[in-house]
Amino acid sequence: MSRPTAVGGAAPATMRAVVVTRPGGPDALQIKDVPVPVRKPGWVRIQVKAFGVNESEVTTRKGESDAEVTYPRIPGIEGVGLVDEADEDSGLRPGQQVATMMGGMGRSFDGAYAQYVTVPAGQVIPFGTDLPWEVIGALPEMFQTAYGSLTRGLDLKAGQTLLIRGGTSTVGLSAATMAKDIGATVISTTRHAGRAGELRTMGVAHPVVDDGKIAEKIRDLAPQGVDAALELVGCTALPDTLGCVRVHGTACFTGALAGGWAIPDFTPFMIPSGVRLTSYAGEAADLPAAVFQQQLQGIAEGRLKVPVAKTYRGLEQVRDAQTDVESSTTPGKHVVLLDD
Repeated sequence: MSRPTAVGGAAPATMRAVVVTRPGGPDALQIKDVPVPVRKPGWVRIQVKAFGVNESEVTTRKGESDAEVTYPRIPGIEGVGLVDEADEDSGLRPGQQVATMMGGMGRSFDGAYAQYVTVPAGQVIPFGTDLPWEVIGALPEMFQTAYGSLTRGLDLKAGQTLLIRGGTSTVGLSAATMAKDIGATVISTTRHAGRAGELRTMGVAHPVVDDGKIAEKIRDLAPQGVDAALELVGCTALPDTLGCVRVHGTACFTGALAGGWAIPDFTPFMIPSGVRLTSYAGEAADLPAAVFQQQLQGIAEGRLKVPVAKTYRGLEQVRDAQTDVESSTTPGKHVVLLDD
């Protein structure tokens, strides 16, 4: 059995965490003193420094998640921090900066809304950076989803044209800055004309106001159709999005911001002739450590931009963060920074 290593001696016996004991409103998020999680072999214990707040955690708090979620539960599908304890042969050292996300985190096992979290070693991404924790905390789920969609989902190349349907979402904003860095021309949608400037800031060449039917507008910009389309709005918008794609171009279904995860009475003939349709739903392993390190370097150099909506300090502000995520009034990622 691998011997454990730990940060500067034994961890405390208890920690502060946000616990959902029953589904409900923001008041269901209770701060409690709970035992520090015991690390299992093959897992890593992380001292959490920051975490992003996501729609899926709001869903968990409301009791609207699938049967995978049981209560009581510490939410949080992503987090960043320092390795506290790991197997000696894991390649992870105490005090090393790491990110983690998804893989059942905050759903089938306790997540990052806490001072410590334990996760399988396979969903831990090591890195090194001088960027502040509140910036790094915005990245894991958001950048992984955007990167996976653009690479595995769309195989986007320099010189191509990308349409992002749902452009002011955190993934949409991240995908825009990554696509521009790849060398693609980005067309991105928003329901509000006043947010066009925000899209341009993230590298969007052509913001488009989405009134539900955009194919004609997109064909004005790309008469043959776009090379690639990233669908984040949902199945209700997907048929129109497919109409924006050129023959032998690809549309990737990644999200459903407006709901609509299925098309009633679907037939393959709904897909325009010659257009390719795929999907992306990835995990931490889809974001290699070397790629994440490159992304951090790109942020430090100013090539990649991080859409942070607001930073909250301490677990006491988690309720405010979830309330703001639900309201959807401020585009970008909501990040909770933990006290040292």
